[in-house]
Amino acid sequence: MVFLSLIRIFVPRKVETMKKILLLSVLLTVVGVGSAARHHDLTSYCKAVDEAIAHSADYVAAHEQKIGVARRELAYETSAKGKYQCNYKLYELYKPFVSDSAMYFLRQCIALADGMGDVSSAVKCRSQLAIRCSNIGMYDEALSILDSVKNLNVDTLALGTYYEAYNNVYSELAYYTHLDYMHQNYLEKAYHYEQLMMATLPPTSESCFLRREQRAQGEGRLEEAMRINDEWLKTVEPGSHPYALVALYRYIEYKIQGDSVQMMHWLVESVLADIRHAAMDQGSMWELANELMLNGDIDKASSYISFTSDCANRYGSRQRNWQIAPLLTTIAKNYKSQSERTTSQLRMALVGISVLALLLLGVLLFLHRRNRQLDAARKALKGSNDELASANQQLAAQTDELSALNSELSMLNSQLSESNRVKEEYIGRFMSLCSQYIDKIDDYRKMVNKKMKNKELDELFRLSKSTELKEHELEELYQNFDSVFLHLFPNFVNDFNALLQPDMQVRPKEENRLTTEIRIFALIRLGIEDSSKIAEFLHYSVNTIYNYRARIKNGALDNRESFERRIKQLGMIQ
Repeated sequence: MVFLSLIRIFVPRKVETMKKILLLSVLLTVVGVGSAARHHDLTSYCKAVDEAIAHSADYVAAHEQKIGVARRELAYETSAKGKYQCNYKLYELYKPFVSDSAMYFLRQCIALADGMGDVSSAVKCRSQLAIRCSNIGMYDEALSILDSVKNLNVDTLALGTYYEAYNNVYSELAYYTHLDYMHQNYLEKAYHYEQLMMATLPPTSESCFLRREQRAQGEGRLEEAMRINDEWLKTVEPGSHPYALVALYRYIEYKIQGDSVQMMHWLVESVLADIRHAAMDQGSMWELANELMLNGDIDKASSYISFTSDCANRYGSRQRNWQIAPLLTTIAKNYKSQSERTTSQLRMALVGISVLALLLLGVLLFLHRRNRQLDAARKALKGSNDELASANQQLAAQTDELSALNSELSMLNSQLSESNRVKEEYIGRFMSLCSQYIDKIDDYRKMVNKKMKNKELDELFRLSKSTELKEHELEELYQNFDSVFLHLFPNFVNDFNALLQPDMQVRPKEENRLTTEIRIFALIRLGIEDSSKIAEFLHYSVNTIYNYRARIKNGALDNRESFERRIKQLGMIQ
């Protein structure tokens, strides 16, 4: 449907069957090309279009400024001929901008031409008014206008425009009618007036180039169509508004040939020319939206089709809205499907979070139980130590042996006390973090529920793709770890650097924070020696942790083999 709406190729009855076969083959080609185009990188093209759309208000303002200048010129003009020229200039400015205003100034030109007795100018303007009417679906009005100027003696340009208007009306009627016999009748009339127009207007006019290229495409003469487009392209200024139409037909040529790179280049060229010249009657933007939708980029397709829909509403074209409507429906269906997938993923995420919360609760209960067991063991060991101390006083003869034994038990008790102190501190902080995390999970659930109720699915989709939450939580985890560790071992950084050569010493950039290297050996100080466990906690690869450990040990003052054993003794209660 998109392709048919872009190329209105009108041929006599004897080539109608061939046209249908050609269009069918073109559509099959488009399907194949679409599959390959989905893998084509559209990032640079979309970036240029997005930038142009971002400045579209500036382009519109610049165009309105030109219109304002032309209106002031009209206000100061006194002669009828001068007023005619000013009104015609305003018609040209409004033609791609606002349909109703363009038609208004054409009617002003008609009135002025009639007043001056300039029959050729009056016929030319009435013919252009008929073209405007047929372009927005006012076919009866267009035919009525053209019937009113039959058989008048006019110059070649006015006569060619008159034939062009009839060709345009019957072409539109042939395209939109649902009656086969009327379709054929309209095609024959359109072809008749096309031949008259081609014989009257200059061969290098836009209308002649357009019909010649359409006919070459419709009859399968693609090399000739490209040659015509090459000739047409030489007559327009790159980036101008006429350039947009030439580029659009060049896009069609490459699309038929299956050249996805060239076709996207020329389609974007057409889109950019339309936007930069504030054209509200756009044919290329919704083609770009369709290509992006086929490529799977629904967000961009929706954004572009919304932009061109707003432009069509401002221009006042019913036909363009009819063409856009099917694509809008398809995008809406794709959005619905995407929304359903996102909802399903969110539900699975909520289930996973709930399971994780239960696991965290289980771990908390297990750690609490272990803490009670450690406390009982500490008390038992303390009692044993007291009994041994009493026995030591009673057994003076065995002082040396009991003293050594007491010293060893005292050291074990100190280690257990320190271990208990560390565990109590970390368990307390862990319980607090678990409570906070459960609250965060509940807040996240409430936020997701609220956004689902408000149908803010785009925002949910953006949040589900972002890693910002994970990065924030990891940073907070490391910050809490550093804070608790330095609270337990306030002199650890200085004691750690005292074991290293001066050029290998590591100093944190922030107070109460640890570097990655120090954090690795802080975990070793806490008894976590397995590189895989350290890597899992710090979210690094095992090789990275191994390299950090090896580099630091290589910088040790004494024997590198005993470096980690000495790390474990730092800050130990004596």
